[in-house]
Amino acid sequence: MSGIKNPIYAYKLFLLGLATLVMTGSSLAQTTGTAITLGGKTIHTVGKLPAVGTSVKDVSLTGIDLKDNSLADYKGNYVIMNIFPSVNTGVCSKSVRKFNEDAAGLKNTTVLCISKDLPFAQKAFCGAEGIKNVVMLSDFRTDFGHSYGVQIADGPMKGLLSRAVIVVNPEGKIVYQQQVPEIGQEPDYAAALAAIK
Repeated sequence: MSGIKNPIYAYKLFLLGLATLVMTGSSLAQTTGTAITLGGKTIHTVGKLPAVGTSVKDVSLTGIDLKDNSLADYKGNYVIMNIFPSVNTGVCSKSVRKFNEDAAGLKNTTVLCISKDLPFAQKAFCGAEGIKNVVMLSDFRTDFGHSYGVQIADGPMKGLLSRAVIVVNPEGKIVYQQQVPEIGQEPDYAAALAAIK
């Protein structure tokens, strides 16, 4: 019987092949996502934002009261989804404050601020900042990031959500979306608000 006689050598070859397969699969997964930057360095999301004109995917997110919130609960209103990595960073907290300010003057509109932050951190932030016009929701135990293509696939922020904005009309159709190209950049607030007028 011919073949490799050293079982340890054979096992090492098997592991090397397996590692190559995993790395190739990881690279392929990145190419199906969206290339964005973090401090000028390219990183990727796990997918792409849902297209304008498509129906919003219903997912469940966790509120600051630890109760599940379905996106379907907001049908009948315009919904602005302000998606970001963490409320504990400067640009993210600024976007929450800006949308909170803008939401005060909007009719028939709900602003959802979505991150992987724990609900406890989101609640503490809202209390300290006086945030009352937006709904804070956490993706810490759901698959929102994958469903919407916004989970970061690589780099130091791997596993967090990218910075993006999605606007949904009262019928549940996406009327605007922006995948912000650089994590440190603020979203286009004016364009998001224009989509609901």
